[in-house]
Amino acid sequence: MGCGAWKNRVRLGLVRSQPLVSVCFTMFVVFIYFFYCLTGSCDTSTRPIYEQHPSKIHSRSSSVMQDGVLRQVVLDTSAQPSPGSGIPVVNNFGKKRFPQAIIIGVKKGGTRALLEFLRIHPDVRAVGAEAHFFDRFYDKGLDWYRNLMPRTLDGQIAMEKTPSYFVTKEAPQRIFRMSRSTKLIVVVRNPVTRAVSDYTQTLSKNPGLPSFQELAFKNLSSGLVDTSWSAVQIGLYAKHLDIWQQYFPQSQFLFVSGERLVWDPAGEMDRVQDFLGLKRLVTDKHFYFNKTKGFPCLKKPEGSSRPRCLGKSKGRPHPHISPQVIQKLQDFYRPLNKKFYQMTGQDFGWD
Repeated sequence: MGCGAWKNRVRLGLVRSQPLVSVCFTMFVVFIYFFYCLTGSCDTSTRPIYEQHPSKIHSRSSSVMQDGVLRQVVLDTSAQPSPGSGIPVVNNFGKKRFPQAIIIGVKKGGTRALLEFLRIHPDVRAVGAEAHFFDRFYDKGLDWYRNLMPRTLDGQIAMEKTPSYFVTKEAPQRIFRMSRSTKLIVVVRNPVTRAVSDYTQTLSKNPGLPSFQELAFKNLSSGLVDTSWSAVQIGLYAKHLDIWQQYFPQSQFLFVSGERLVWDPAGEMDRVQDFLGLKRLVTDKHFYFNKTKGFPCLKKPEGSSRPRCLGKSKGRPHPHISPQVIQKLQDFYRPLNKKFYQMTGQDFGWD
């Protein structure tokens, strides 16, 4: 057999083997493709910001209709998994920013209710627990504080609420140093009923507490009020606001009526949403009045078996306090309330 015939046979064998090689190569590519898809590497769908094991996640969600689209909104994430915990975290969505708005007060005024109502809005992301950065943990630094904030996308607002800021002398300057443009929300309530509510909360934790009358007055017959008692001191709204107005203009404050937040939550939420530059998506359809508790609750969100009300500590029955004590406290606060009305440009009708 000549060399030419041998070469022809080799070429013929190579040509015949090409289809088999192509088939094998194609099968290999298909196998790799399915392998990656099964492991989730080729998933192009949008994933949630935090992908945690169901038993570890501490968030709540609510479906909200916006611009004709039903959106699933994460309302609160109480904790993020720590590095090395074995729980995967996707950190590519949103940024941690300083809060654009802070609910700075007042204690027992309705701050928790307002925060819960705001969380319904898809463009609000709020810290669940009170941060207490500007009064207790300021030495931890601004980076620590910013890391407490939830991640927000463009157009979303990061918020926190700590009612004790309003009565902390250092808080206005500290917030001013962080950002001069921070919007400040103050939920206020008749200072007398606020003081009684404050006392009721403390009494539930310390049943041996002296009576409200003993704590509120140095001398009841003369009407001398003990302004060193925190329950009374917090209600000196004009005094506290005076310090805040040394750093922030009137346009950066919104004063929310705690009373109106109870009997007209939707109306007060309109004012809050306008102040924050948000669409009015939280409306009267989200609320119903709970006669047992005496304040509004959120209607049942989709996927939930029952409506959402504030905790058991809210709506406690107040102890009986003599009308004489109440009247003397009203007389004490009256001139201070009028000054507060002038400073805010609002008459809250407490007199």
